[in-house]
Amino acid sequence: MPIQAIEAQRLYQQIAQQLRQLITSGEFPPGSRLPAERELAALLGVSRPSVREALIALEVEGWVEVRTGSGVYVLRDSAQHAAVAATEWGPLEVIRARRVVEGEVAALAAQVRQTPHLQGMQAALQSMQADAQAGRAPLEGDRAFHLTLAAACGNAVLADTVTQFWDARKGPLFERLGDYFETPDSWRSAIAEHQGVLQALQAGDADAARAAMHHHMDQSHERFNASWPQPKGKA
Repeated sequence: MPIQAIEAQRLYQQIAQQLRQLITSGEFPPGSRLPAERELAALLGVSRPSVREALIALEVEGWVEVRTGSGVYVLRDSAQHAAVAATEWGPLEVIRARRVVEGEVAALAAQVRQTPHLQGMQAALQSMQADAQAGRAPLEGDRAFHLTLAAACGNAVLADTVTQFWDARKGPLFERLGDYFETPDSWRSAIAEHQGVLQALQAGDADAARAAMHHHMDQSHERFNASWPQPKGKA
């Protein structure tokens, strides 16, 4: 008998399915507020980041509504639901994967750095700064910085992998998460972290470049996994 590969369902999708079943069974009726993320994580035996990804998926699908500063509520109109693609990567899981891959990409790039790549990353950083100062999300410059860095490492497979990570940002889960947690303050922090990566590359310090990228990815994960924002006008 031939051996067949088993494709595991993404963890956030498994959690979302469990929550759908609890909703349809009446455990969480329409109009009710779901338990806090920490409680759901303990109830289901999973991590808080995975619960957050599941809740974002359920909101995109129309099962729940996130009310910042109040909680997550089951919607009353459950007649029609959109569906998040089964191939959609969880945003927080992507960030953890990026930490592994892009940390080594940065270390490699520091060893084989070339002036055109350093100039390209400097230009991307300046683009990020200009957009942030104008009140725009500097996504174009952010993408250009990381893809130029990936090209600088000299490995086409790694460069393609980083491109896949960035293509995942176009998905509805990433976009919805960004709506909640990407702010002018978060972008200013991210820009400073990019500067740290570039400085290590300019110095040709592979260990510092890896550490700077790890720091950036860890901070990105923290920003997306912070407490839900408060409504405007509240502390």
